Amino acid sequence: MFLAVFSPKGSDDVSPDATLLHRLLRKDVSAFEEIYERHSRIVYSLVLRILRQGSTAEEVVQDVFLQLWRNSAQYDAKRPFMPWLLTLARNRALDQLRLKSERQRRREEQTEVFPQIAAAAPEYEQALDEKRRAERVRTLITSLPSAQKKAIELAYFEGLSHSEIAAALNEPLGTVKSWIRNGLLRLKDGLKARS
Repeated sequence: MFLAVFSPKGSDDVSPDATLLHRLLRKDVSAFEEIYERHSRIVYSLVLRILRQGSTAEEVVQDVFLQLWRNSAQYDAKRPFMPWLLTLARNRALDQLRLKSERQRRREEQTEVFPQIAAAAPEYEQALDEKRRAERVRTLITSLPSAQKKAIELAYFEGLSHSEIAAALNEPLGTVKSWIRNGLLRLKDGLKARS
């Protein structure tokens, strides 16, 4: 349950932050905007001092205020709001630093393992190989008997099942399966012979 935060003057006046947080519990967007306007600069300066990188600091500030929006009920109203918010921001910034150093450590470990040089062919060579392979497949498919060729086209280019192909070609299911299997074996042998 939300408890009112009294102003530090000792009077019975409720602090502006307490009022805003009370409204925030009811998911009042304008209250969230006011809290952001009041405190985002100081939160940003603290996070920037820790992270020393503007774009990352901005992301962390967004995370802090998003967490405030989602979990405003977790705030203990007996504590002063500003120190609580700054502690939240500090913890998020330190988490980000730990995450960054962990990523850096992993990158360093990965660079210690030397990549195999022959593993990656230049892109133009790979594209050329794929083009040649596609041309070979087209040539091999045209060399198949027409019924076998049609069955393979229906299976792999039209996405039909063996039963659907059998119905479309008005042939027994076993015949269609044999055509496709034998045709694929011929294509495989043809590709191996030209490699």
